[in-house]
Amino acid sequence: MRTKQELIDALSERTGQSKKDTADFVDSLGHLARECLAEGREVILPAIGKLTVKEKKARMGRNPQTGEAIEIAARKVPVFSPAKAIKDAANGSGI
Repeated sequence: MRTKQELIDALSERTGQSKKDTADFVDSLGHLARECLAEGREVILPAIGKLTVKEKKARMGRNPQTGEAIEIAARKVPVFSPAKAIKDAANGSGI
């Protein structure tokens, strides 16, 4: 699945729910995940993985066009840690 619509179609078919209800669920899940991450809380998706927020320190970098040294500000980034079942499936076992 490469698009949101493909995800909605597959979930709708698998669960027997309407596409509208499935789309509402997918949208709500995304909204809830953004809300939790914005508050610094982790999001656990059973059998899929975990989303957390990681803090990156400020550091020095270089402008690739000029070579000039620049400071890259500290920031927070979302990090996904896949569940063991997902890692196994990616390696061709445990489907």
